[in-house]
Amino acid sequence: MRIGTFVLAAQFPGQGPGEALHRAVRSAEAAEESGLDSVWLAEHHFVPYGVCPSATTLAALLLGRTRRIRVGTAVSVLPNHHPVALAEQAALLHLTSGGRFSLGVGRGGPWVDLEVFGGGLDAYENGFPESLGLLLDWLRKPRVAGRGERFGFREVAVVPRADELLADGSAQGPEVIVACTSPKTVRLAAGRGLPMLLGMHCGDEEKAEMVALWRTAAREAGQPPEVVEGAAHVSAGVAQIEDGPGAATETLVKTMPGWLRQGLDAHVTVDGRHRVMRDPVAYTELLCGLHPVGPPQLAADRLAATAERTGITRFALLVEGSGDLAATEENVRRLGADVLPLLT
Repeated sequence: MRIGTFVLAAQFPGQGPGEALHRAVRSAEAAEESGLDSVWLAEHHFVPYGVCPSATTLAALLLGRTRRIRVGTAVSVLPNHHPVALAEQAALLHLTSGGRFSLGVGRGGPWVDLEVFGGGLDAYENGFPESLGLLLDWLRKPRVAGRGERFGFREVAVVPRADELLADGSAQGPEVIVACTSPKTVRLAAGRGLPMLLGMHCGDEEKAEMVALWRTAAREAGQPPEVVEGAAHVSAGVAQIEDGPGAATETLVKTMPGWLRQGLDAHVTVDGRHRVMRDPVAYTELLCGLHPVGPPQLAADRLAATAERTGITRFALLVEGSGDLAATEENVRRLGADVLPLLT
């Protein structure tokens, strides 16, 4: 079982972006200090839902401040990036960190980001497979040319090579993970043999169905058995560790709806389409019921149950739901000190 944190750099009501980013950095440092496996960084633009605009930049900072823990993006929104530029950043972080970087990518949403960064709606609706293919080519080949509908360029050398020999003797490029919310994306990831990141809004049954679909699609695509059986999917969730039967849920129901309401309401679609946002209180209560929110034994039992039902043994857990720096650090500490020993 590998337990990591999921860092949104959430800006709660009454806070500024600097406070949210400071809490994000400290929670990541605390994750390493507490013996957790990984830190996964989200990326958002123009909304207080999350105030980190570049997951790779924040990953570089955290890789420099840590020595052991894995740092990944969850996710870098591919339609907002040139895939070659993103692959170059991934190779750089992979090589300079000794292989501790994971690149999570996703399609994102139909937000105004597409207008600001010039990708356009087509990059979101149709361009993800081409972008993903080009990114993977750059991470795996010595020379690459752009021959798609969106990206066309002459063959150029890949420098630095992501699969150069590391200090430990390995020569594999950075791990690439795909955020999946639809069967179409599940099949795309499976065809490439790439593990999935599954969202915190999904319950165990839905995640188990997506894992089963991934395995079927991977086999149909000709992926070898060791890839199909060994895929290290990641389950996103929420964690709040407190003593008492309802204390952790009470904390999150008091704090998270204000952040969710402010953050989700700020999203603007690029084409004016109407988007129905979740009810913040109901969504918070849903998350508390799905994930390790409660005393240590309950939290461990829920993580173990998810692993048993889905086959997923890697977790990215949102730990900043209290909105408070000291409480977030204590939450991370308790994950490491009180929950991890119950899972070994």
